[in-house]
Amino acid sequence: MANAPDNKLTSSSSELDLDRPNLEDYLPSGSMQEPRGKLRLRDLLDISPTLTEAAGAIVDDSFTRCFKSNPPEPWNWNVYLFPLWCLGVVIRYGILFPTRVLVLTLGWIIFLSSFIPVHFLLKGNDKLRKKLERCLVELICSFFVASWTGVVKYHGPRPSRRPQQVFVANHTSMIDFIVLEQMTAFAVIMQKHPGWVGLLQSTILESVGCIWFNRTEAKDREIVARKLRDHVQGADNNPLLIFPEGTCVNNHYTVMFKKGAFELGCTVCPIAIKYNKIFVDAFWNSKKQSFTMHLLQLMTSWAVVCDVWYLEPQTLKPGETPIEFAERVRDIISLRAGLKKVPWDGYLKYSRPSPKHREQKQQSFADSVLRRLEEK
Repeated sequence: MANAPDNKLTSSSSELDLDRPNLEDYLPSGSMQEPRGKLRLRDLLDISPTLTEAAGAIVDDSFTRCFKSNPPEPWNWNVYLFPLWCLGVVIRYGILFPTRVLVLTLGWIIFLSSFIPVHFLLKGNDKLRKKLERCLVELICSFFVASWTGVVKYHGPRPSRRPQQVFVANHTSMIDFIVLEQMTAFAVIMQKHPGWVGLLQSTILESVGCIWFNRTEAKDREIVARKLRDHVQGADNNPLLIFPEGTCVNNHYTVMFKKGAFELGCTVCPIAIKYNKIFVDAFWNSKKQSFTMHLLQLMTSWAVVCDVWYLEPQTLKPGETPIEFAERVRDIISLRAGLKKVPWDGYLKYSRPSPKHREQKQQSFADSVLRRLEEK
């Protein structure tokens, strides 16, 4: 029993080592064959694990790679292919894009002309109003998917409305919600966004029971936790959907799942989402691109190709902690979607390391240097 923590630490370290580059592959050949008596670069990196980690981060940072959009390899700079590429640009921007804008505009006209009367005229009949609003939200999401020429294949049984269950999925873009919502009207937990997206959140999506939060507000976390518990108890509430990574990841990796969805005491239903990048990269880097530009990128591509797997429901095992439960579900999703697990907290994308963490690294470095000096 005393070795259990060590085993967890070893497995965690080995998982991190698998993603860590081999520094010797990046060192100049001369630095590995210096004459005796001279300071070699390899000796410098051997001073402490802290320096080795720092050098590894400079060479190939496994955290940053989770949020990088890899551009496709250029294929059109060829005398035979370049004319075909130009023809493709004309078709995508001159024919497909205007057609898709027309489809999306038609969808909004149909949706708003139906949603507004239903929302305001059926307030006395909540059951019928909620049913119609669910159908209309699914409809507008279907128009969004059609505007990208979305080719989405769903695997497994369609989710149903039941109490004491929550759905969790890996997160690549805000379109994950749209892709899932066109099949089932989920109530999603999502970061509050500005602009027209925020307007839709506070009006239309409120009707399906969605819950919004601001990750920088500590009070919001308490309010959201209470709303989650209340929502999963209701038999008539829409299925609850959570993206436990808490941020968009580039669909090559999965970062640590937050434990909030796994300590509600209910059944967890995993959903794995995998995008095929043959036509477009569906990853949304919110720091570099607005959601409007992201949608334009999708609407000017040939198609968005995606697979969605509704996986077997999971429950907390005896003696299992919520964190271990979250990792087990992450394993299931990563395996099904072919994603690589990394031991990082996605929220580090939005914050700087804590002073306590920096002090630990400084102390570790100081101890290693003192040991080396004592050996000399």
